[in-house]
Amino acid sequence: MPRPKRQGARRALIINAAGQAIRDRGLADLRIRDIAERAGLSSGSVLYYYPEIAGLMIDVHTTVVTDFYQARVARVGEPDTPAGKLRAAVGSGLPTGPDDDACRLLYELHSLADRSGTHAALMAGLFDREVTLYRSILDLGVGLGAFTLARPIEEVARNAVIIEDGYGLHMVSRNPSVTVETARRGLLGYLAAMTGAALVEPS
Repeated sequence: MPRPKRQGARRALIINAAGQAIRDRGLADLRIRDIAERAGLSSGSVLYYYPEIAGLMIDVHTTVVTDFYQARVARVGEPDTPAGKLRAAVGSGLPTGPDDDACRLLYELHSLADRSGTHAALMAGLFDREVTLYRSILDLGVGLGAFTLARPIEEVARNAVIIEDGYGLHMVSRNPSVTVETARRGLLGYLAAMTGAALVEPS
């Protein structure tokens, strides 16, 4: 029997390889051998650790959601001002472009939510945490007198995440009308209108 520490490392290797395979091929065309090739393992080894592909997809989704959110928190923690934190939140939530690996993988995995309660819970959990992140920044800004909210704080925070997701989906779907800059300015423009802060730099 493999030792627990080795098992954990092997599972992490397979999870990472599965994420790469999903980004490259999409969920519809995913095969065990694609994951095995990227992990440098045999298909049998992958199946030893994950006899059911559904279990592997849950672990991949869990890992991607956790890593994505932690990266957002770290980035928001860098600026000192509420306005800077809002800009950082926008920058960390929108894709960097149509080939943004993390966002493409998230959208692929979120598509499983309508068929799986576990995937739906992961998607909803990320949304709730992202709303809480925006709400904490807005609350800080109001407390410091930097923001004057035009709408209730929960509504503004929730809409910010929804707008992010809408722009992001169009970007990774390669809609030529939605670029990184138009998405960034659009979301910052909404937040500026809701907070009264100067968030959008002049063109």
